[in-house]
Amino acid sequence: MSQQQLSWFTEAHQASGSSIGYRVERLLHAEKTPWQTIEVYQTTDWGNLMVIDGCVMLTSRDNFLYHEMMTHPALFTHARAKRVVIIGGGDCGTLREVLKHEEVEKATQVEIDERVTRLAEEYFPELCDSNNDPRAELLFIDGIKYMAEAEPESIDLIIVDSTDPVGPAEGLFNAAFYSSCFKALRHGGILVQQSESPLAHIELIKSMRSAMRTAGFKAVRTLPFPQPCYPTGWWSCTMARKDGDLSGFRERGAISKGFPTKYYNADIHKGALAQPEFMREQLGD
Repeated sequence: MSQQQLSWFTEAHQASGSSIGYRVERLLHAEKTPWQTIEVYQTTDWGNLMVIDGCVMLTSRDNFLYHEMMTHPALFTHARAKRVVIIGGGDCGTLREVLKHEEVEKATQVEIDERVTRLAEEYFPELCDSNNDPRAELLFIDGIKYMAEAEPESIDLIIVDSTDPVGPAEGLFNAAFYSSCFKALRHGGILVQQSESPLAHIELIKSMRSAMRTAGFKAVRTLPFPQPCYPTGWWSCTMARKDGDLSGFRERGAISKGFPTKYYNADIHKGALAQPEFMREQLGD
């Protein structure tokens, strides 16, 4: 294909007055499901690109940053997470990272749109390596309803790997949902949720943290990390703990982890706990 035939996929982000684009070779797949419109492109430099409702979800090249930071900090902070629930996470990258931890006995992924997972299996198969792990359970149902009906004190870690707080994911960013999570978590349990860009969405992060505390969580911490494919190129996850604090983690375990990562290590974890001044001022950490 000549350079003249190549085109670009561009996502304009109104809230930050910026955009991000990828040079694409061709559209691999497009469909409208009952919940959203999903597109998959082949890019020239970033592997495959998944787009949902016009927003970039992941690329083959940089998804490891997000998936590793959504999982390993929380798992190495928890004393021993045996049962993990992932709300969303349809591309299965978070599930794959969770199941790298031997102490996890069961990981349930609750994704409302099965087509996200089936397309990930086809176009991002490396993220779906653990889908057939005997410890994995894939459910294609409403995650808000699932958590509302979850047995009290039955889960060690809840990971909310969702899209932006609009459409199907809107109900995942409020005190009612966090209260369901709080009730379902065991002693020492942790909730971790993707919390958008600290540069563009600090008010959303403040609102999330306030709602988590309203739901009963004793400690809340927001960890920033780089993410080139998302608005501003900088993203975050926010952890909330039922009891105890979030200032430390099992550093020895992180240093001697018996599995490969591309981004996460003990030093990265320590660095993510250090807050930039503007976040300290806004969030009070």
